Amino acid sequence: MTLKNKISVYVVEDYVLIRKSLRHLLSKDNTFEFLNDFGCAEDFFEVFEKYPSDIVIMDLGLPGMNGIEATKKIKDNFPNTKVLILTSHENEDEVQAALASGASAYCLKGIDPTKWNTILTDVYKGAIWLHPSVSYVANKAMPKPNSTDFNNLYTKRSDIFLTDREKETLSLVVEGKSNTEIAQVLHISSHTAKAHVGNILAKLSVKDRVQAAVKAIRTKIID
Repeated sequence: MTLKNKISVYVVEDYVLIRKSLRHLLSKDNTFEFLNDFGCAEDFFEVFEKYPSDIVIMDLGLPGMNGIEATKKIKDNFPNTKVLILTSHENEDEVQAALASGASAYCLKGIDPTKWNTILTDVYKGAIWLHPSVSYVANKAMPKPNSTDFNNLYTKRSDIFLTDREKETLSLVVEGKSNTEIAQVLHISSHTAKAHVGNILAKLSVKDRVQAAVKAIRTKIID
């Protein structure tokens, strides 16, 4: 935090009225230090990378780099910064992608202004917050436990076999890397990386990368 006992916040939102509203709301709350607001992620990163904040309130539908890409970039380089998604989108895939990219909260625009202090403070302390309208997504993404035994809830599935290269790929999927980024790390082609990811999804019996990442963590398929 820049100022003692205050939670520093940036806002990245292309709708001017929402930016002004958040600026007014946060500036008059002594819990927060409102740093600045931006209409696009590119302008935001020019400042943020020099002066990072505790929290970033991030829109999804930004011009240029979208909110999912921006969230991933923040978490890759500044893992201690919390990202709160603020959007009008209730799309399930976008909620899952935001969480998989490292967002700590997913809020819908029009949220009761009196809730901002509690949400931001809880997120700063490490909580995950989902708007009630999209909270079902977290439950759908969670794999079912293999047992009711507290010591064996998520055991490693003996019927799932991944090659060493697939395990390396899955580890990078868990980190939120794209096929292109996986290819660069593993020194393979993007086509080969895509094939590895496809094989992993099939072996894990999941439909997308988010579910694969969640299953990998919960079932300890990778170390």
